[in-house]
Amino acid sequence: MKNLLILFSILVLLVGSVQAQPDFITNVGNRTHVSLGGKWKYIIDQYNTGSIGFSPIYENKKPKDKSDRVEYSFDDAQSLWVPGSWNAQKDELYYYEGSIWYRKTFDFKPKLNNLRVFVYVGAANYKTDYSFNGKKLGTHKGGFTPFSFEVTDLIRENDNFIILGVNNRREVDNIPGLVTDWYNYGGITRDIMLVEVPQTYINDFTIALAKNTVKEKEKEIIGSFSLSGENLPDGAVVEIPELGISQSVEVNESGKGTFILETKQLELWSPENPKLYEVLLKAGEDEWRDRIGFRTIETNGTQVLLNGEPVFLRGISIHDENPTRADRANSMDDARLVLGWAKELGCNFARLAHYPHQENIVRLADEMGILLWEELPLYWGIDWKNEKVLEDAKRQYAEVIRRDKNRAATIIWSIANETVPNEARNNFLKSVASHVRSLDSTRLLSAACKKDSWHDGDKSKVYLVSDPIAEVLDIVSFNEYLGWYGGDPIECREKNFKIAYEKPVIISEFGGGAIQGFHADKATRWSEEFQEYMYKENIAMFERVPGLAGMTPWILADFQSPLRQLPSVQDGWNRKGLVSEKGKKKKAFFVLQEFYRKKQIRLKQFSQ
Repeated sequence: MKNLLILFSILVLLVGSVQAQPDFITNVGNRTHVSLGGKWKYIIDQYNTGSIGFSPIYENKKPKDKSDRVEYSFDDAQSLWVPGSWNAQKDELYYYEGSIWYRKTFDFKPKLNNLRVFVYVGAANYKTDYSFNGKKLGTHKGGFTPFSFEVTDLIRENDNFIILGVNNRREVDNIPGLVTDWYNYGGITRDIMLVEVPQTYINDFTIALAKNTVKEKEKEIIGSFSLSGENLPDGAVVEIPELGISQSVEVNESGKGTFILETKQLELWSPENPKLYEVLLKAGEDEWRDRIGFRTIETNGTQVLLNGEPVFLRGISIHDENPTRADRANSMDDARLVLGWAKELGCNFARLAHYPHQENIVRLADEMGILLWEELPLYWGIDWKNEKVLEDAKRQYAEVIRRDKNRAATIIWSIANETVPNEARNNFLKSVASHVRSLDSTRLLSAACKKDSWHDGDKSKVYLVSDPIAEVLDIVSFNEYLGWYGGDPIECREKNFKIAYEKPVIISEFGGGAIQGFHADKATRWSEEFQEYMYKENIAMFERVPGLAGMTPWILADFQSPLRQLPSVQDGWNRKGLVSEKGKKKKAFFVLQEFYRKKQIRLKQFSQ
């Protein structure tokens, strides 16, 4: 029976490879690569025509002689830094929404023999038309997920040029939709790299701890891989040197392989012990190398189980920004800043809201031992009846999973935030949930829902949480802002909750705004004391929620949002952060920190 369960687990891991999948190059940081970051020339295309003076911009035309007409010039254009948003670099582009065409020129000296070459884009917001050496190659939609394109047959030794036309205009059929409560940063917001691989290379690799062996002395690690290329090797080798594992694996005629590794020495990954092992896969001339943590995540009734043991998720919500420089996060330093604050809070968990964050923060969470909730921006105003939007949602989630499926830190895939239940929405999200499960059965599903207005037992004191989408989720999560959006913080003392499902519960958002440094009595809105008071009352209320398994208050740091325009208070910033845009902590930071400290002590005492 045990071997049958393992076999089933491997088949589940392989389901994603049978379906249509994004095919961008992955694990680029551990491959032969060079960053193409730096200064890029740019041309504004406000009307999104893709051409100026009837000449396509991607062709990078130059006048042949003094009588030739070309009405643009990359050579004489201004520059923008990549990675980075255009909004943060040029005052005149601060509110710009439209297309900007970027150009980068470079020479190429290959580091590998008999190679293939790809251009990898970490993210560009939102729609990107990409071309190489004057040839248009394709379009990518989605502002927070990676993509790549092969340039093996186009690249040359000198005078190469990449042109990316990036359009951040909001559209009704985009994901997210027309209105969000965060800043619409435009441009090439994450790093762009030139990646070299052998002619036949490792295209995909999945590895995980078998759930049914987590409590066994001899644990089993299961995995699969696929190769891309014409000359497939007969076999491959999987190695985990620290565990003394080196196992040969057969490669089938489709370039795929599966394996089971057995070990009695495995240290499980956890927030207390974020153990990572170097894992290698060797196939032909290619070698895949990564640092992997092994753990299991599941639920039992109203508990979340990490490695078979109950865990309380002491969390915080985070936007993918560096608030101190008012721009989209794009570096390991940016990741260290915000996860450092989360660790100081006492967090073992973070909600990466409301869209996929940069890969650096996910990898750093692996190292620091911070569990993660990752999310797709199925948010306000989604066109639930549009089949193209549904397919776009599935594709974007497949891109997130392809990038992050081997990260031990990621334990939850969230499929929505603050969406109103109706038949079209419910069907849409159920389809997304089914798709995500088909790609990754090793993680939990959730969504940040809304509470019902009241429970029919007592309209004034009991809230009901019964969103029908929770039927297909593993964890019930909801946002609640009593004391900020309606009511007074003291009303929290009389409120209780009824959860319609026997599942773990996460309070995915609560909180309110404060201006760091503004002090008054606790009844004065926008003061640190008001926020501090509200956190105390909110936390006490949520501790009464049946099945409470964690919380991610809103939010770690103040962030930019065009919706927040109150002069001398918000000035374009959402002030619900526990840390200001200057990096200074507000009084509520220490309220949450103390709650998590005491919670951790109580749980340790209870488990002894």
